Amino acid sequence: MLPRSRTMPSRIHHGVVYERHDIRHYLEVEVQPKVSESEAINPQSNYSKCFDDDGRLKRTGNFWTSSSHIITAVIGSGVLSLAWAIAQLGWVAGPAVMVLFAFVNLYTSNLLAQCYRSGDPVTGQRNYTYMDAVKSYLGGRKVMLCGLIQYLNLFGVAIGYTIAASVSMMAIKRSNCFHSSGGKDPCHMSSNGFMITFGIIEILFSQIPDFDQVWWLSIVAAIMSFTYSTVGLGLGIGKVAGNGTFKGSLTGISIGTETHAGPVTSTQKLWRSLQALGAIAFAYSFSIILIEIQDTIRSPPAEYKTMKKATLFSIIITTIFYLLCGCMGYAAFGDLAPGNLLTGFGFYNPYWLLDIANVAIVVHLVGAYQVYCQPLFAFVEKWSARKWPKSDFVTAEYEVPIPFYGVYQLNFFRLVWRTIFVMLTTLIAMLMPFFNDVVGLLGSMGFWPLTVFFPIEMYISQKKIGRWTSQWIGLQILSMTCLMITIAAAVGSVAGVVLDLKTYKPFKTSY
Repeated sequence: MLPRSRTMPSRIHHGVVYERHDIRHYLEVEVQPKVSESEAINPQSNYSKCFDDDGRLKRTGNFWTSSSHIITAVIGSGVLSLAWAIAQLGWVAGPAVMVLFAFVNLYTSNLLAQCYRSGDPVTGQRNYTYMDAVKSYLGGRKVMLCGLIQYLNLFGVAIGYTIAASVSMMAIKRSNCFHSSGGKDPCHMSSNGFMITFGIIEILFSQIPDFDQVWWLSIVAAIMSFTYSTVGLGLGIGKVAGNGTFKGSLTGISIGTETHAGPVTSTQKLWRSLQALGAIAFAYSFSIILIEIQDTIRSPPAEYKTMKKATLFSIIITTIFYLLCGCMGYAAFGDLAPGNLLTGFGFYNPYWLLDIANVAIVVHLVGAYQVYCQPLFAFVEKWSARKWPKSDFVTAEYEVPIPFYGVYQLNFFRLVWRTIFVMLTTLIAMLMPFFNDVVGLLGSMGFWPLTVFFPIEMYISQKKIGRWTSQWIGLQILSMTCLMITIAAAVGSVAGVVLDLKTYKPFKTSY
C-alpha cells in the first residue's frame, strides 16, 4: 500500500468518515501516536520507527535519491543547446561562464540548504517548501513575490519541456524519414500530435500523489540524461576526429556569418551573446525546488549535510557533462552549431543512435516535468485543503486497488486539477511553440531572485550577519553582480521573442 499523501490526508478510510476538528489535520499525514514511558524518555526512538520529529511519516530520501532529483532537474535537454551558447560566446568566455554559474549555484545552494530548518539547521522547525523558508526568515511581501516568481517559473518550465519533448519525438520520425529517402525528402511535420501524446503521458504520471514517490522516476530520468548527453558528446568527438581540426574562435560567432535568419549583424551578436547567458543560467537553475527535494531526506545525519553533499556531487557531474557536450559540439560545428545537437540535425547518422538518444530525451523530460511540477501541485492542493477543509471533493481520499501494483489513494480534486494543468500547458505549447524563448526569459528572471537573492537574504537573517560587515558586503556584491547578469540575459531573451513573432503562426508551426 502506498503511504498516505503528505499533501492531502485522507478523511475517508476503510469506508469510515473521520471528522476533522483541527485544521492542522489537513496539513499533516498522521497524528503522533501515544508514546510509552520509555519513548517519552527518548522521543527520537518513536520518530525512528514511523514518524519524523514533525509528526509526519518517516522520510526515506538519501544522498542518491537527492542527487538523482537534482541531476534530473539540472540536466535537461538544454544540455544539447550549450554548443550553441558557447558558439555565441567563444572558447574563452563560454567555458568560463559555465564554470562561474556552477560556482554561484553551488555556493548559494549550500546557503539555501541551511535554511531548511528555521533557526538551528539541525533541530529547528522544518520549512516544507521554498515559500515556507522565505516566510519564516523574511516574511512580508517577499513571500508573495517569491511564490509568484517560483510558480510562474515552474509553469513555464512545464510548457518548455512539452515543446522540447515534442521536438525530440519529431526528430525520431524525421531521422528515419531522412534515412529512408536518402536525404531527398525534407520531412516536414507538425508538432501538435507529439505535444498531445506527451500531455497524455504527463496526465497519467501527474497522478502520483507526492514528491517522495517519484524518486524512481527521477533515477530513470537521470540515467536517460546521461545516455543522450553521452551520445551527443560521442557524436561531437567523432565529427571533430573526422574534420581533423577544432572549429570555432576565441570570441564566438563572427559578424556576417550566414544563419537561417540571415547574416549576423553586430547588434544581433550582442543579443545572441546575452541570450546565451540566459540559456546557461537557466540550465543550472534548480534552487526553486531545492527545499522540496531536501524535505524528502531522512535524518540523521542532518538534512542540510546530506543536501550539501548531493549538491556538490550533482553540480560537479553536470558541469563536466556541460563542458564536454558544449565544447565538443562547438569544436565540431563552429559558428554553425545547431540549437540542439540531436534535434537540429547537425548529425544525420547513425540514425539508430540518434533515435536512441531522442527516446532518452523524451523519457528524461517525462521525469523532469514531474520533478518540477510536484511542488506546484502540492502548493495548490494544500491551499485548497485550507480553503475548503470540509469538502470531500478536495480532501477525501479513496483506496483503489490496482492489479500488480497495490492500493492507490484516489483524490478527485487532485485528479481534476492536475489533469487541467497538464492540458493547459500542452495547449499553450501548441499555441506558441517558440515558447522556449519565453521560458528563457522566465529562467533569466528567476535566476537572480530564486538562486541568489532569497538564499543570501535568508542566510543573512539566520546567521544574523550585521550590515556593512565584510561578509555582508561580499554577499551583496555577489547578489548585485548576478542581478546585472539576469537583466542582460532577460534583454537577450526578449530580443529572441521579437524575432520569433515575425514568423509566428499559431497551431501551424512545423519542422
